Amino acid sequence: MKYQHILVIDDDPEDIEIFSEAINSFNQNITITSSTDALLALEDLKKAEILPDIIFLDLQMPRLTGKDFLEKLNENSTLQNIPVVVLSGQSDTLIKDTYQKIGARNYICKPNSYKELVNELRKILQS
Repeated sequence: MKYQHILVIDDDPEDIEIFSEAINSFNQNITITSSTDALLALEDLKKAEILPDIIFLDLQMPRLTGKDFLEKLNENSTLQNIPVVVLSGQSDTLIKDTYQKIGARNYICKPNSYKELVNELRKILQS
């Protein structure tokens, strides 16, 4: 797999757990770090010695929304090159286009089934 160090930012611990299980199902040597607070995640990234290869980012979060996180990430020259995949419960094409314009590499609607999630993640992580 192209990405070995993954950061997942989602305010729902259950979503993080399911996401992590899906990634671990690939039986690859992948390290997953998670945060339920985008503001804390951003601060941690600014101080990190080792940056993630990719970030999966939920949009709807308290304190700092996914959109605000993405904008602040792109203002930082050290962090702006980390690919970000936006996770959302909405499949609206307009929303997808908006986030890709402000720096998201990809946008996936949170799938309804575990199998769909595994397939989506496999496509992204192997690309």
